[in-house]
Amino acid sequence: AGRKSLFDGKTLNGWDVLTCKAEVSEGDILITAGNGLVQTKGQYKDFVLEFDWKNLDAKFWDSGVYFRYTEVPKGRPWPGRYQANLRKGVEGNVGGIKGASSTGLVKPNEWNKFKLTLKGADIALEINGKPAWKSTGLQFVEKGYISLQAEVPQGGKHRFRNIFITELTGK
Repeated sequence: AGRKSLFDGKTLNGWDVLTCKAEVSEGDILITAGNGLVQTKGQYKDFVLEFDWKNLDAKFWDSGVYFRYTEVPKGRPWPGRYQANLRKGVEGNVGGIKGASSTGLVKPNEWNKFKLTLKGADIALEINGKPAWKSTGLQFVEKGYISLQAEVPQGGKHRFRNIFITELTGK
């Protein structure tokens, strides 16, 4: 399959904007208002997801990247799981997965590079080229959407760029 870009740097082609406002600004995806998701049109099973992100609020920020979900429950702005958090102090942590947390690898107010690997029940994260954690315990759906989540009213203005996916196949 090979590594492919999920974002062309010019348009939101390949993405659906749900319950928020998003635009392409200076070659980045910028979520400008609301609580919601910028969700891939396609669903993915096992993959390596690479992306750069930067918080824009210097005091507090809250966003995240959701993966392996098939729908957003009615009346909610985002799914129940799984999320690689981009909230101040817990960047990269995935709730509900034992050992899926780290501290000290994120550079506040600067560009950060995440590399998230999902294979079966296993999950791992690299932050800025350094191993953050490896764990296991992913459940529920085998295949699902990936989305950039925003809580703009709570400081969730973030920029995203260089979004790549490498689908993993085989045993």
